[in-house]
Amino acid sequence: MTTAMLRYTLFAIVTLVAFASPKAHATAYFGLEPDIVTNYLGQDSKKLGFVRVSIELMLEDASYLEVAQHHTPLMRATAIDIFGQQPENKVKSLVGREEIRKDILRNLRNLMEKETGAPMIEDVIFTKYLYQGS
Repeated sequence: MTTAMLRYTLFAIVTLVAFASPKAHATAYFGLEPDIVTNYLGQDSKKLGFVRVSIELMLEDASYLEVAQHHTPLMRATAIDIFGQQPENKVKSLVGREEIRKDILRNLRNLMEKETGAPMIEDVIFTKYLYQGS
């Protein structure tokens, strides 16, 4: 092979590799059904407020759907526990809601990493968020 032909071949290979589309992972969504209905701490410790939330999990890959289904009770219990520890002002504010969402995401990722060896969950989405307090 001549030098020009070798350069052309090498250029073609590099170009093909550079522009090859990476294997796209197929994200999937999994709903923690039914809605989570639980209480949170009211302004004074004698009264409780209630929150109803629909939670959708964005999974890193569609292959995790069956695993998520299997671990639904554990994930629901984790979300319920987190909401139960929140003060009323955090539940009712937009900033607080985002902090709760991130806290649930972090806890669920850690939990799935511990249970399955993979964090699995890319994001947590609240599709319904209703609260009632004092």
